[in-house]
Amino acid sequence: MNPLRRLLQGLAAARAVLVEVESTQGSAPREAGTWMAVFADRIVATIGGGRLEFDAVAAARALLAEPSRTALASRRYALGPSLGQCCGGVVVLRYTAVDAADIPALRQRLAGAQVPVALFGGGHVGAALARVLASLPFSLTWIDSRDEIFPPELAEGDADITCEHSDPVQAAVPGLAPGSRVLIMSFSHAEDLDVVAACLQRRRTRGDLPFIGLIGSHTKWATFRGRLRARGFSDEELAAVTCPIGVPGITGKEPEVIAVAVAAQLLQTLAPSREA
Repeated sequence: MNPLRRLLQGLAAARAVLVEVESTQGSAPREAGTWMAVFADRIVATIGGGRLEFDAVAAARALLAEPSRTALASRRYALGPSLGQCCGGVVVLRYTAVDAADIPALRQRLAGAQVPVALFGGGHVGAALARVLASLPFSLTWIDSRDEIFPPELAEGDADITCEHSDPVQAAVPGLAPGSRVLIMSFSHAEDLDVVAACLQRRRTRGDLPFIGLIGSHTKWATFRGRLRARGFSDEELAAVTCPIGVPGITGKEPEVIAVAVAAQLLQTLAPSREA
């Protein structure tokens, strides 16, 4: 389940402390804006760092034990010998007690970290990919032209997924969130072609789809290139399409293997994080 969804569901029944990375200097395990939520009996998400997180959880639970308190002063942690670490950087953490009353504000503020992904195709690979993306920092819109194609446990479950029926399927492209990473893997090559063309047209007019990935072989893409050129798209525009998709070197064709390779490729499109 998406960490934000887990946090919001947990707050409906219990108080927690939100621990946020306020700032960093030098080498640090996670970047500013990273968060975790500490409940009395569980932890949602992670700020990383081994002993850093261990001490942060203890501080958060101490705050939880004092119902009248809502915050701690921001704390500075040097990632050196005092923590049994050798990163050498500095992390400043902010601690805030939150409960059910904070759900609307947290939903709006923390959802800003989710990168939109549009997935066209509800088949086996699409379903495997939806499961992988649900636990990553993506907000998924899952689109298909067929009724009742989405697995009920995903379409109606608690994953951060919006399922959308669109016929014709390419009609969904103009409404995609700006900055969407688009993945195209429908049941039909004709549909795939129409979605690619719609995405390229949107890039031509709005320039706000940074990644267009098409499932298939080099042969499939060679055929598509010819057809898209006939529709008026230039070689420069066609260079925006990635096909085949997935990080190089992973050769398995099982849906779950493809899903992991594609998810890794999407993560490569995000701003690089700092290494610990």
